[in-house]
Amino acid sequence: MKFRRDTVREDEKTELQMTPMIDIVFQLLIFFIMTFKIVAQEGDFNIRMPLALKREGPVDETPVLPMRVRLRADASGGLASIALNDMPFDSMKQLHLYVIGLVGGDDPSLREDAEVELDCDYDLHYENVIQAITAVSGYVDPTTGQVVKLVEKIKFSPPKETP
Repeated sequence: MKFRRDTVREDEKTELQMTPMIDIVFQLLIFFIMTFKIVAQEGDFNIRMPLALKREGPVDETPVLPMRVRLRADASGGLASIALNDMPFDSMKQLHLYVIGLVGGDDPSLREDAEVELDCDYDLHYENVIQAITAVSGYVDPTTGQVVKLVEKIKFSPPKETP
């Protein structure tokens, strides 16, 4: 096989093609951005440490009990009854005011520890469940317009089989 060797002129220089290189770099960048998974840091625990300054007087260490909201449905799927830890309420507004009284104080640790379990009938309309979540999760302060969080930990109890 014969290789042909052309004479290279000194005035003719080889240039690098920058456009394909930039295209490849952008494709790699997009690939890594699309495949990037944000993972919570290991060892990031919610630990309540003692305060550095000592308080005067007794410290109230009463934890907020887990609250269980029971929503019963009537025959048509509407809301028949509301109960929080077996205490009945006539409306979502009353439930909301009661939850504000429990965890809406000045102590933010009560809000962090508070947990609500919703126990809903299978036939209950979804809008009633959303109203219950809204009643216990928080509200917008009418004077400042700021969102006031009440309970952030909300879970659902597993569904029960109907006899």
